[in-house]
Amino acid sequence: MDNPHYISRRQSLALLGGAASSLALTGCQTLSARAAAPATAEATKAAALLELLANSIIALNPEQASSLGVDTGANAHLRARLGNRSPQGQAQIAALLRLGLQQANQIDPGRLDAATGTSIAVVKSAFSAAIDGFALPYGDVAVGGWRNTPYVVIQNVGGYIDTPRFLDSEHRVENAADAEAYLARLAQFPALLDGELGRIRDARSKGLVPPAFLLDKAIRQMELTLKDASTGGGLVNSLVRRTKDIPGNWDVRARTLATGPVAAALSRQLVELKAQRAIATMDAGLLRRPHGEEWYAWGLRASTTTRHSPEEIHAMGLDSLKDLQGQMDPILRSIGYTKGTVGQRMTALGNDPRFGFTNDDAGRAEIIKLMQDKIAFIRTRLPQAFGKLMPGKLEIRRLPLAEEDGAPGAYGGAGSKDGTVPGKIWLNLGDVNRHSRYSLATLAFHEGIPGHVWQGEYANALPLIRTLLAFNAYSEGWALYAETLGDELGAYEGDPVGRLGYLQSIAFRACRLVVDTGLHAKGWSREQAIQWFAETNGSGLSEVTPEVDRYCSWPGQACGYKVGHSEILAQRARAKGELAARYDLRDFDDAVVGGGNVPLDVLGSNVSRYIAEKKAG
Repeated sequence: MDNPHYISRRQSLALLGGAASSLALTGCQTLSARAAAPATAEATKAAALLELLANSIIALNPEQASSLGVDTGANAHLRARLGNRSPQGQAQIAALLRLGLQQANQIDPGRLDAATGTSIAVVKSAFSAAIDGFALPYGDVAVGGWRNTPYVVIQNVGGYIDTPRFLDSEHRVENAADAEAYLARLAQFPALLDGELGRIRDARSKGLVPPAFLLDKAIRQMELTLKDASTGGGLVNSLVRRTKDIPGNWDVRARTLATGPVAAALSRQLVELKAQRAIATMDAGLLRRPHGEEWYAWGLRASTTTRHSPEEIHAMGLDSLKDLQGQMDPILRSIGYTKGTVGQRMTALGNDPRFGFTNDDAGRAEIIKLMQDKIAFIRTRLPQAFGKLMPGKLEIRRLPLAEEDGAPGAYGGAGSKDGTVPGKIWLNLGDVNRHSRYSLATLAFHEGIPGHVWQGEYANALPLIRTLLAFNAYSEGWALYAETLGDELGAYEGDPVGRLGYLQSIAFRACRLVVDTGLHAKGWSREQAIQWFAETNGSGLSEVTPEVDRYCSWPGQACGYKVGHSEILAQRARAKGELAARYDLRDFDDAVVGGGNVPLDVLGSNVSRYIAEKKAG
């Protein structure tokens, strides 16, 4: 190993010591000394740094290593670990980011190939935004992710939700070693919960208390989780179910942990949430909370990868909504809905029993089957939109019951990096009225194929750092663009009601721009936001209410969708205009999705390079 730019596993672990200044200095000096060595191309130096940073990130987030299926080989020890959600754990992540950004800034982008240059730009953008987030006085920062929140534990955030689902669906149990790793993680679960507890207590001491209506949901959900753990429940049954052919006293050992230290840690969090509820108000947004304007400005920047102000985003939403409803109006008239606003007519359409499902297991099964059929259809059309096709491995599952109250209607994502674990669409089926027959196709395209699951498989084919670092505006913008592709590929031929569902879905995201900024920058109440949303878009209260609650707990995140979608469409229009007869949809889509998950300015650079290459060819 005489390559002067080779980064050993030992050096990677040294870099992880960024939580302590002495270790951070050691890691910096080690890497700097390597980077200073002569006779190696800048791209080699950059590649070594990217590999080092990827290994360092997953070492601090072992759950992600398991989800991606990279907890093997030198990283096999991560399979028995959970991340550290304490203040010390957060400080360690922030120190790694500062050191990583310092090193990335020493790379000369002009001496890199396009792919490596894109990866370095991605690192700089993700790390710099996250560093600014860690400088805020409270909250969770997603490094290259979308779930930024001021509230570390709330109705849709926290280890009490994440860890049981992760252990059941992402932690593989194929042998005794995997089962032991499961137990090791279960034993660490109380420390994870207590780490969060310290942070939410600290936030309360600084005057940050979540809205009362969010705490009500979180308390109900945590009570369910605690009740389940106190009897063993899913934490035990998940392991027992998968070890039926593996000798060992798995039931007893898991039950001892779940009913003892895990239940006790959940109880401690529950006590704190109830203490917060006693002093909570119904103020929905950040505007009336300490450092609220500062936090929201950062949240918008992180979620949109732009510097748009709340006023600009609010206006963008209203303008987009006007255009979309202008397309919906003649379709509604053509099927006999002629009176009232577009929102009122869409409400009437939504109340038509022909487009609903029975609120029972038969109705839930029908929803899943209909989505599977839509996925099967779009697979037949993908060669028209992509030159390079991915496998699109996908399962559609119902969300765990304990999550349904605080979760959105659905969410999805790709599976493991090696392809052994398929991507998933998680459906919230607690109330089937959240779904209609005319909305499920566009939902399937958004969450599954060619949306999140499909795009994630392209990302999984890139170097590990590119799989780890994602940007909300691109992720959700692409998923909305996938809905547009569904329309353009013929999903609604002869189905005007289905096309209304598609247009309402895009309009739904335009409404998000208005509602999110209304809540956090204009002082809207929860009730005002729900009423405006339901009346304007014609969406049902059972769908809108948890959506608005989600915007309250993830400020800014909802704005990434339409901002990203609009930018992808703008880049496509630019490519069409500049390339004329040389333009091919398949080439454009390959350039956008093949370039990986990037901030929007890097997306523009990738499209510029694609245009230049087509002109030159």
